[in-house]
Amino acid sequence: MVRMSAEERRERVIRAAIAEFAQKGYYGTSTESIAQRVGVSQPYLFRLFPGKKAIFVAASLRSVEDTRVILEEAAEGLHDEEALRAMANAYSRLITEYPEKLQMQMQTYITVAAVEAEGDHEFGEAVRAGWMKLWETVHLPLGADMNETTVFLAYGMLINTLAAMGFPPEHRVWQGMYPSTRLTR
Repeated sequence: MVRMSAEERRERVIRAAIAEFAQKGYYGTSTESIAQRVGVSQPYLFRLFPGKKAIFVAASLRSVEDTRVILEEAAEGLHDEEALRAMANAYSRLITEYPEKLQMQMQTYITVAAVEAEGDHEFGEAVRAGWMKLWETVHLPLGADMNETTVFLAYGMLINTLAAMGFPPEHRVWQGMYPSTRLTR
């Protein structure tokens, strides 16, 4: 059997952390459950990451970056309305096929507010920086139009909210969405 490098194990921890944190949030997830999912000991987990918060930060930033890459790839070579529809379709597919991606996003937003209320602003700054990269990824293909970018991201947040609450695809709340962005579960 081939031994995994520390970087490969780190990657597995991030993926496992996304799955665990997406379901139970930061406060409801134990590092033990992440270690078990990966098949490593807790002490080994802490050789890869200094603590639970560092694992959550890595999972959150990965989640934002994964979304950014999906949108970037979808819009490659496209502009304006074509880019908008391609990115909207790609995002709808992402959260339909990988619901933990949506759940992790929602957990991230909640946790930023919670840790900042406790006086810790580093996590929020890191998440906001990652989110701004995502914003730029959307902004440029939409013609660097502030209104288009805002509307696109506002629709995305509405889609997040409706999907997270479990509205079925045929529910009337989806009728105002672009037809190509409606969830099809």
